[in-house]
Amino acid sequence: MNVADLKIKNLVEYKNQIYNITEIFQDNEGKDYFVKIENDIHSFSVPAKSIKPIQITEEWLEKFGFSRTYSSEQRIRYERPETFIKYDIDLNSKKIVEGLKIYGNSIRCKYIHEFQNIFSCLFGKEPVAYGLVGTES
Repeated sequence: MNVADLKIKNLVEYKNQIYNITEIFQDNEGKDYFVKIENDIHSFSVPAKSIKPIQITEEWLEKFGFSRTYSSEQRIRYERPETFIKYDIDLNSKKIVEGLKIYGNSIRCKYIHEFQNIFSCLFGKEPVAYGLVGTES
């Protein structure tokens, strides 16, 4: 993962478990980046290059307050209570229309941390992931 894409409270995967990033820092020599990650059980620091992004899935969309509003052979659409935010899952192999839609504009967004960062920039707060501890603000 590119450490420049990360921010505090992003959800990431490490060794098949989900963690919140609580700190991002460089080693004493300023060469390598590390992240402090935590969940309900663990809290520790790891090299930033060892964490993985979490792919957006239908399950994750529902955790972030989206509801399925449309389904066809080509596309599945999810919408949030804010009528101007949608997420399309393109069932076509070319994935032309897949991604986040805000006011009708398409934004390439395949991973949870990308959605969190976009949502935070737009609304000044983190999206709530229902059923996950430590993601509310």
